[in-house]
Amino acid sequence: MSAPAKRTTTRSHDPDGFALALSAMSENTRRAYVHDANEFVQWCERGGCPDAAALDHRVLRRYLGYLQTRGFSRSTTARKAASVRAYLRHLRRRGVLGRDVAAAIHAPKDVRRLPRMPKRKEAAALLDDMVEQAGSDDPRAGRDLAIVELLYGAGLRVSECCDLDVGDVDLRRNSVTVVGKGRKVRRLPLGEPARDAVAAYLRHARTALQPSAEAANALFVNARGRRMTPRDARRVLDRHPLADGRVLHPHALRHAYATHLLEGGADLRAVQELLGHADVGTTQIYTHVTRERMRSVYERTHPRA
Repeated sequence: MSAPAKRTTTRSHDPDGFALALSAMSENTRRAYVHDANEFVQWCERGGCPDAAALDHRVLRRYLGYLQTRGFSRSTTARKAASVRAYLRHLRRRGVLGRDVAAAIHAPKDVRRLPRMPKRKEAAALLDDMVEQAGSDDPRAGRDLAIVELLYGAGLRVSECCDLDVGDVDLRRNSVTVVGKGRKVRRLPLGEPARDAVAAYLRHARTALQPSAEAANALFVNARGRRMTPRDARRVLDRHPLADGRVLHPHALRHAYATHLLEGGADLRAVQELLGHADVGTTQIYTHVTRERMRSVYERTHPRA
């Protein structure tokens, strides 16, 4: 009798385990990575490579080609590739993959562009207008001022600002404690305008907004008494355009914070720590912006430029 044929074991993908492994990431990043990994798994199960253990550089190149046919922008393709790399490393840690195939993914480099940010005078004018409105009887005006002061005066990510609890702000020491990406905690200094805005908000406006039981500890609450969300924060800036009518994205205030610090002579490493960047290379994009501005000033003003 002939020997029975050897049975091959198909190793399944593990998107659920991958989602659990991302618990240290911020909610937005985790959601994006899980979404992208699920897309990759679905593509594999439709015929790309149902056996996770068989993933190799040829499969990954086919997937990148598939992404490019879908017309995604370079930044989106780069993000999806980063998600798949993280998923493949997860499979290797689980023993599904016997070698590192993640290095085979070479996505198009993202062209990093900063959003148009307010100049120093524009930011000052915006906040001066909001200070005047904060003197009204509308508690939202005081809350809005405190939010914008923290976004610009402390360089917070909008998600960090919305996640703040009352206890995270130390008005006596003029500081705010933030939990950023990767659950990294940093304590940031507060300037006097930001401190005063938050103090005034806590004295009057927050109580008037009637925080719900679920938002009892939240620093910022919306008109329904719930914790503010990034979407709520974007609406705040929608209600407060610049003098030219331009509406800022909350992240533009963080970029302005970094750029204005560097233009004022701040050390790059110090700005890196203030922003919570894991890699100083991420912070260096702002040095490019300030060099461009310095060149522009030179060409406009120097007689021999």
